[in-house]
Amino acid sequence: MKIRPLGIEGAWEISPRQHGDPRGLFLEWYRFDRLAEAVGHPLRLAQANLSVSARDVVRGIHFADVPPGQAKYVTCVRGAVLDVVVDLRVGSPTFGRWEGVRLDDVDRRAVYLAEGLGHGVCALTGDATLSYLCSATYNPSGERVVHPLDEDLGIEWPPVVPLLSARDAAASTLAQSLAAGVLPEYTTCRDYAVGLSAAGHSRLV
Repeated sequence: MKIRPLGIEGAWEISPRQHGDPRGLFLEWYRFDRLAEAVGHPLRLAQANLSVSARDVVRGIHFADVPPGQAKYVTCVRGAVLDVVVDLRVGSPTFGRWEGVRLDDVDRRAVYLAEGLGHGVCALTGDATLSYLCSATYNPSGERVVHPLDEDLGIEWPPVVPLLSARDAAASTLAQSLAAGVLPEYTTCRDYAVGLSAAGHSRLV
């Protein structure tokens, strides 16, 4: 597999090598060792989720308080989505920037995003199915959201009428979230990642 850093620190695109023949195909969509080498520490697997979305559904922009945050490793096993990573870390050189990657059941790419980054998707097909690994279990009190259609973020979603959940539709803008003090701090996220790297190294030696 090929692991490529995106333009936002803490986010990577993973492109697997697919092996096919008349029977079908095989691929490694996650490798513990290869990801740890790129990221600097192993991904702690605490929860695995599956979501199915109708066409034009937009989910996000979701993030979690740091610590512990929630790192995610996301792939699309059916259909296609536009997967979006947003830097919500106050003080980050790329604060407020977003980057999108098409995930589908053809190229079968995946995206890894570290703790503190925001995540959103738009379903490009019906029954778009995401499978993702998480570093922490779901914690309702620490889960937060920024409005995916916030003009200040300027995310270039596909030209559709997006279908939003009631929670996402009522979410605060980036500016409102910043004023409320609920966004993660870049230095806190960076220090947390350093701690994970040290802990991961001690477990591997």
